[in-house]
Amino acid sequence: MHTKIYSEALYGIEGIPIVIEVNISNGLPKFDVVGLPDQAVSEARERVIAAINNSDRFFPPKRITINLAPANIKKTGSLYDLPFALGILSSSAQIFFEDFISETIILGELALDGSVREVNGIFSMLLNAKESGIKNAIIPFDNLEEANIIEGLKIYPVKSLKEAIDTVEGRKEGIISKGKYNFNNTEEDSIDFSDVKGQEYAKRAAMIAAAGGHNFIMIGSPGCGKTLIAKRMSTILPPLTFEEALETTKIYSSYGMLDKNTPLIKQRPFRIPHHTSSYVSLVGGGRNIKAGEITLAHNGILFLDEFVEFQSSALQTLREPMEEKVVTISRANGSIKFPANFTLIAAMNPCPCGYYGDENNVCRCSEYARKKYIAKLSGPILDRIDISIEVRAVDYKKLISKADGETSKSMRKLVISAREKQIKRFKENGLKIFSNSAMGIKETRKFCSMSMDDKANNLLNMAIEKFSLSARSYDKILKVSRTIADLENEDIIKTEHITEALQYRFNLN
Repeated sequence: MHTKIYSEALYGIEGIPIVIEVNISNGLPKFDVVGLPDQAVSEARERVIAAINNSDRFFPPKRITINLAPANIKKTGSLYDLPFALGILSSSAQIFFEDFISETIILGELALDGSVREVNGIFSMLLNAKESGIKNAIIPFDNLEEANIIEGLKIYPVKSLKEAIDTVEGRKEGIISKGKYNFNNTEEDSIDFSDVKGQEYAKRAAMIAAAGGHNFIMIGSPGCGKTLIAKRMSTILPPLTFEEALETTKIYSSYGMLDKNTPLIKQRPFRIPHHTSSYVSLVGGGRNIKAGEITLAHNGILFLDEFVEFQSSALQTLREPMEEKVVTISRANGSIKFPANFTLIAAMNPCPCGYYGDENNVCRCSEYARKKYIAKLSGPILDRIDISIEVRAVDYKKLISKADGETSKSMRKLVISAREKQIKRFKENGLKIFSNSAMGIKETRKFCSMSMDDKANNLLNMAIEKFSLSARSYDKILKVSRTIADLENEDIIKTEHITEALQYRFNLN
């Protein structure tokens, strides 16, 4: 007897419709799964047999063949255990499906006792299922909160195979998912920019980076406050929109990184990979292609401390996602695109010992050693960083001062105002751009070059000639000056805006 069940697969972070066909025929007892399954799918045999036998049903001693279509897509994970079991019970005439099963997807991992365990990627798969016309979903009970983010699906959360049987036979009522899920964020940050003593120049640069979504690097000796500033950048970023929250949630759902109590991501991600991180963990890849840190930082911040200590190959690979906001991982059997719209914050020492240019410590590095250290950063990488500054150690008197600096709350207010100005400008011109850093060449010419007074234009041309800056550097200076003008609520880019933007092009040489 033949049974057809609908399910989903994860391809990167996207859901893909899967048809599970179960056929039982006479012959020597055998259990085959075909359709490009991975090891976890192939091992479902033992879990399914034990779960069926422990749920007051019997596993038929016949030839069982399960096909996963389409057969050209790799099927990974244990999420097919539950549909396998239900398909076998249906094909052996132990249960009888209701008509609604043709508009239902089934997902879930089985324990040996027949209980149903949660699976990763429920949000992505249910979202795709709904877009494909599916109206119902039988899922693990522990995934209910995550499933509730999607509006309009009829959810049947089950704790065991027995409950799943009751559901497919029409003895269990479903729950209509409610959609927009408690998006109001009332959590207060435990850190604040007021904790940073002195460093007004660096804090100003950080605020400009947040206002325009600009990539930002700080160069300075150990202990001068680079990490302190970087970790507080998230406290001044604009809040996530609901659409951005859904995008970010899809990524974290796919890798089982969501909080069970608050499944919707409400704050911008802040990722801090260690400098010993491999190329794959940073960018993505592997045998079964997975996203890297740059995708986990989507819509948020990627902070790379000890920037030059990262693998050179990994840093070079950042060039495309920093420009295109996506990363493409290609393998012989296909390629996957992952979103990577992050703001890069980097910190590094000026030399191997860390004290080159420090007023209070003597640098022990030779000129050759220092240049070799700096040479780890290629010109193309530096060209893609909008703001680069030198951070110096804070004077001891300022460090012990009881006076608080500018708060994150006041800085964030200015950042949000500047972002709103940018969004309005782009929306009025029919563009789907949300920050100055995302402008292309045409947009930069229109909203920067053509919105600059003559004195500012002459100053910028002189600077380009004197410092032999590249065309990409020219665009970066224009974008940063546009953000500075937005922070000042100015429509025209003036000389002072260009002057300040030029100050954020620190020369490492």
